[in-house]
Amino acid sequence: MHQPRIRYCVFVLWSNQFRLLRKAQLIILIGLLVLTTGAAIGQIRVSGKVFDMSQSIPLPSVSVLSTGGTGTVTDSTGHYMIFVNENDSIWFSYLGKSTPKFSVKNISNIQNFEISLHVNVTELRQVTVKLPNYKLDSIENRLEYEKAFNFKKPGIGISTSPGGGVGMDLDEFIDMFHFQRNKRMLSFQERLIREEQEKFIEHRFSRPLVVKLTQLRGADLDTFMIRYRPPLLFTQQATDYEFQLYIKSNYEKYQRYKQSMGELDKKD
Repeated sequence: MHQPRIRYCVFVLWSNQFRLLRKAQLIILIGLLVLTTGAAIGQIRVSGKVFDMSQSIPLPSVSVLSTGGTGTVTDSTGHYMIFVNENDSIWFSYLGKSTPKFSVKNISNIQNFEISLHVNVTELRQVTVKLPNYKLDSIENRLEYEKAFNFKKPGIGISTSPGGGVGMDLDEFIDMFHFQRNKRMLSFQERLIREEQEKFIEHRFSRPLVVKLTQLRGADLDTFMIRYRPPLLFTQQATDYEFQLYIKSNYEKYQRYKQSMGELDKKD
């Protein structure tokens, strides 16, 4: 006769335990949000310029990297800007040579952190007469920016314990809330991939190859390279024969285009 009451008591006890469990999970989640939000807000911006050894000529395309995984490159004026955590260190890499790491805490002026590298620009310009090697440059670029190329947006990961238990990967869960850092890393990754794709197109659709097949020079060559630059998918899939045929057929189009423009000029 007392069986329904016992069942009701068990149900109430289970419900209370479930509420306590949910409340504990909510408290943990709020704590993680507070910690990770604080970490995101705590990120600071370091900027400045990179010069050659004379401390007068700015260096473009210098890699600026941090121990926190973020990175950037200097622009044409040698200027850079990178977001880091207070406990991070940054370093600079150029032509495969890296500087020592500089602790962010020890940088006196993070808004104008200038550095000169042991590079002689005059000698550098004399060395760059060699033809670029796309494959070697691509491999070196992938190694230098390995963290950025391999970055994946964190999700709710599942971890397994040695005893066979399954649970949530806490590290990956916490990384989900580093919104600004994840956004910057994805943006940097996309930029690196775009640059790699553009370099691949330039590797196949090279000026020496176009000159060899069309004999174009000067302004005509410049116009042809811009006007008939092939799309990425075709560049990736076309055979050498198909690619050369593409250049030749577009050269014929360009010749007809020039003739039509010449006839229009005569009419004018």
